[in-house]
Amino acid sequence: MKRIDIHVESLVFSAETPIDPATIKKCLDRLFLYDFALQDIHDSINRLSEKYGQEEFSFAIEEINGGFIFMSKPAFHDTVSTLIKEKSNKKLTKVALETLSIIAYKQPVTKTLIESIRGVNCDYAVEKLLEKELVEIVGRAEGPGKPLLYRTSDKFMDYFGLRNIKDLPTLKEFQENQSQIGEPSVIEIVENSKYEEE
Repeated sequence: MKRIDIHVESLVFSAETPIDPATIKKCLDRLFLYDFALQDIHDSINRLSEKYGQEEFSFAIEEINGGFIFMSKPAFHDTVSTLIKEKSNKKLTKVALETLSIIAYKQPVTKTLIESIRGVNCDYAVEKLLEKELVEIVGRAEGPGKPLLYRTSDKFMDYFGLRNIKDLPTLKEFQENQSQIGEPSVIEIVENSKYEEE
């Protein structure tokens, strides 16, 4: 039954989340028009686990909640984390940030509203934000054409360190920050407190 190993391997490799033996069996039964025993699938997974457990491989098959998935070995976590950090550190363009700001403050929002505020087409910016998983589609608006509605995602909250959407700065906070340059001196703070007391 070793001939099925390569097929089991391809299914575990392709799975985005841990794949359980019953699902693997179902896929192979359909592919080969044969009723594989579940034990054959378990035996195949055991052989593959032994194979990838060897030092020459940087990844292994791990069991998670009854399913199996390829994961990097602990010795290579630092290596893989540098790639993850590199991807996450890619800065958003000014256009993407403007588009994201509109979505954050007006959500749920359609492309038409975003474009009416920005004054230019936003297809590319929205596409990039979707790719980065900072925004998500949440349905369709009522009205002609039933356009898609966009809102910020959980990843957006993590990216900007927000607990919830109410933590976004208000327009008043933006205006106060723009009117100040640097930190107020001790004299300014004392003078201001005098006027407030009067």
